[in-house]
Amino acid sequence: MKTSLKYIFLLLVLTVLGCKEEEQEKPKVTYRDTQAEAIKRDTTQIKISDLPIQMDGTNYLLHPIGDVRVYNGSGSKFSYGSSSTSRVSYAISNYDRYEITGYLNNIYIQHLDSTTTKPLTTKAVVIQSATYLYSMAEKTKRQMLIYTLSDLDTNKDGKLDTNDINSLYISEISGNNFMKLSPDYQELIDWNLIESKNRLYFRTKEDSNKNGDFDKDDAVFYYFVDLMDKEWKLNEYKPFD
Repeated sequence: MKTSLKYIFLLLVLTVLGCKEEEQEKPKVTYRDTQAEAIKRDTTQIKISDLPIQMDGTNYLLHPIGDVRVYNGSGSKFSYGSSSTSRVSYAISNYDRYEITGYLNNIYIQHLDSTTTKPLTTKAVVIQSATYLYSMAEKTKRQMLIYTLSDLDTNKDGKLDTNDINSLYISEISGNNFMKLSPDYQELIDWNLIESKNRLYFRTKEDSNKNGDFDKDDAVFYYFVDLMDKEWKLNEYKPFD
């Protein structure tokens, strides 16, 4: 009897692990007849803001906006906006000197001389990081923010989250000129600032074999943006032949 119970327990453990593995292997791109679409904002969720953040040397307050996280009794899962569970988290973001990280659905921006705020964007996004280019601001007096975020439901599961493709965006510290730099359907790998050339370099990868995942057989692309251009333009380059 004890042996049978051990086998049953082992089977349950393997089943749970298998389910978790399936969740982790969820593709970031799903190919159907329709293109990926921007998700409409869910107005039923409970939105809150963290306390404002002021980057050094700027005249703006940044208000990170996100959803209230409500955890169930076990503390292992959470849902958004439900009052029927036992624990509520009001933590929206983390701030580390010149970078805000988290799972934000917007940032509201307020000039120090104003009592009003304005949203960075009016479309649904999941902002994972917003980085202030402090060294560039000190050198050129042009104050900019770089964002990594998801903006399209690329796996077409009806929701926007970190399982969708990550993109690279830029804006002035005021939120003006908020624009996408990386092409649609290209997953951001990383980015780097080269101050001596006033350029932002970044790499992306594309699911060129159309298997719904990013792997070693997919194409990698290289780009740079001259941050001192009046209008930011994407330039593709090849570091090798």
